[in-house]
Amino acid sequence: MATLYVIATPIGNLEDLSYRAVRILGELENLACEDTRVTRKIFEKHELHRPRTIFSYHEHNEEQGCQRILGLLNSGQDVGLCSDGGCPGVSDPGYRILSACHDGGHHIEVIPGASAVTTALLASGLSTSSFTFKGFPPRKSGARQRFLLEEAELPHTLILFESPHRIEKLLEDVLAALGDRLVAVCVELTKKFERVHRGYCSAVLDELRGKPIKGEITVVIAGNHAKFRRDEEDAADGPSATEF
Repeated sequence: MATLYVIATPIGNLEDLSYRAVRILGELENLACEDTRVTRKIFEKHELHRPRTIFSYHEHNEEQGCQRILGLLNSGQDVGLCSDGGCPGVSDPGYRILSACHDGGHHIEVIPGASAVTTALLASGLSTSSFTFKGFPPRKSGARQRFLLEEAELPHTLILFESPHRIEKLLEDVLAALGDRLVAVCVELTKKFERVHRGYCSAVLDELRGKPIKGEITVVIAGNHAKFRRDEEDAADGPSATEF
């Protein structure tokens, strides 16, 4: 039986690739990846033998890519699947082919590795006892506030992805929908210019407002608990945002 190898790749630092992932990538003859140019850097960094067949599998060709992977698996050939960073299927294409492999009786082997979700959670200094990851929020403010209000009464730490040009709008909506809670805006995790802006939402928003931000962002928001939130009358005395 052929195997689909779901391979987690580094979210920034190319050294964050497991020994097992290096071995599997070096042995595979077929690899589907989000962007072949990005994945090629991993092969160059670790001096790996490139697969005989390497092709794109992303949100714009997911149906065709899925059929190509299934065709290889049905012919008895193993296939690897990776995204540009992190684990395929987590806010990246992958769900469709994983579901199809289960339906088709193919074996799936997951090679775990770096995750922006858990990296940001630990870097935030916020509660790790329970958390909810919801990927990218809606782009429009009204839908985004409704999206956030679903979490308003829950105690779990909330983790989101966001793009640099929408981070201010997101923080404004967090403030409106959830109140002035502790948040951490994690930028370029594991990379050379990694930084974490942590503090109450209003303070972090003031710190970032109008400043150019580049790179990938993971936002961590405290759950609904009095110790993670401040009222308006407390705002003047509360701590400002910090960067570390």
